[in-house]
Amino acid sequence: MFAAVDLGSNSFRLSIGQHDGEVIRILKSQREPIRLAAGLDASGNLTQDAMQRALNCLKTFRQVLAAYDLDAVRVVATAVMRQARNASAFLPQAELAIGAPIEIISGEEEGRLIYMGVANALGQPAERRLVVDIGGGSTELILGRGLDIERAESFSVGSVKQSLSFFINGRVDAPSFEAAILSARSHFEDGAPPYHPEYWKRAYGSSGTIRAIAEIIEKNKLGDGITPASLDEVRQRFISFGQVGKIDMPGLRPDRASTVIGGLAILIGVMHELGVQRLEPVEAGLRLGVMWDLYMRSVRRDRREESVRFYIKKFHVDEVRADRVADDALTLFLQMKPSGDSMQRYLYWSALMHETGAVVSQTGYHKHAAYMVENADLPGFTTREQKVMGRMILAQKGNLRKVTEYLLDSDFAKAVVALRLAILFMHSRIPVDEKSVRLRMKNRIDLEVKRDRVAEHPTLSYWIEKEQEFWDEVGVDFSIRTAA
Repeated sequence: MFAAVDLGSNSFRLSIGQHDGEVIRILKSQREPIRLAAGLDASGNLTQDAMQRALNCLKTFRQVLAAYDLDAVRVVATAVMRQARNASAFLPQAELAIGAPIEIISGEEEGRLIYMGVANALGQPAERRLVVDIGGGSTELILGRGLDIERAESFSVGSVKQSLSFFINGRVDAPSFEAAILSARSHFEDGAPPYHPEYWKRAYGSSGTIRAIAEIIEKNKLGDGITPASLDEVRQRFISFGQVGKIDMPGLRPDRASTVIGGLAILIGVMHELGVQRLEPVEAGLRLGVMWDLYMRSVRRDRREESVRFYIKKFHVDEVRADRVADDALTLFLQMKPSGDSMQRYLYWSALMHETGAVVSQTGYHKHAAYMVENADLPGFTTREQKVMGRMILAQKGNLRKVTEYLLDSDFAKAVVALRLAILFMHSRIPVDEKSVRLRMKNRIDLEVKRDRVAEHPTLSYWIEKEQEFWDEVGVDFSIRTAA
């Protein structure tokens, strides 16, 4: 049983589902209209009122989650948390309130998860499709075939900002709509060509805003599905009311009118720029994608592994060397008996990617590799995960003062020891196994190497001495002894 919590720019949503054959069956859903995007002040900070609404909601969600026997929970935050200047200060409070880590995901990762939810709900493995998702703070366009994503982009235009920026004081008239639509089109015009109809067979809309617009069209008999003509009919109806607060139409809850109106302008703009003649609403998206991702991880079909393998091929890494360092690092790490397995995968992936910076320069390649990993588009990874791996890669050689703060985590420190030594032994051509190398780390690092290995590789003593100096600089004793 899996839980997905989506901290969106307009609403916070929770879904709990269970994998059942070829589907994930939803057992519980809950939505709270927090309107986080509307809670950004002129400086780009979340206001105290907005943060308090969010915290109250998260405490409620925590109670709901506690009532289920869950295999995994994943909490993701989207556009507004990516934009808010005080997000890093607010995040610890939010994590405490819900009792789980919160991942601020990139727009591209959001698109990947949205597509995963839609693709698994639709099936049809050979269908080429476009998925459009209009959120409160951003809009995602994803192109794919079956379960495979070919292209995903996030555009910084969302329903909340569009509503607040163009329908001032709730006024709804033709000039306001025209300005909102033109603004939306300007966001998509440069990126539109790869998403034109020649590249897909059917187009789907996955967001709550798009589903709400589809319901308005259906219940008010304004057309046959979501088409440019039916959207224009909805626009004219909205204009006839004159004020957002006066909009009263079957299929539209009063509390949603203020954001749907901005979403409508974006949807009209998207369909015009991409040349979409029909969009089909689908009851799937980010939360379902998050649960499918959790399920895939549980059966060891982790998208992150695929991302890393693709990444090292892209930068022409010697995979034999990379695999050796990764395997040896894992062997050494497990010898030190880490407190948990959370750091194990990050170490393995970091080891695979540790030489990618060489594509920039052989000088300081560890710095280049760290920057690349922290900022690359790595589907499946969160910003936080990439930061951890980037810091680990940065620490693969040279002084350790640059990661002093991270070394306070004992498992991270053990991972760094394992990575540095695995690289050192790879260069010295020393095999890493229980017979050749033994490693322990508690309050100090204790390394034991077979005497004949040291004799065979005279430079090893020099490199170990340098390693002792680097650890001494951060207050960690490093001892080495040889054994028969």
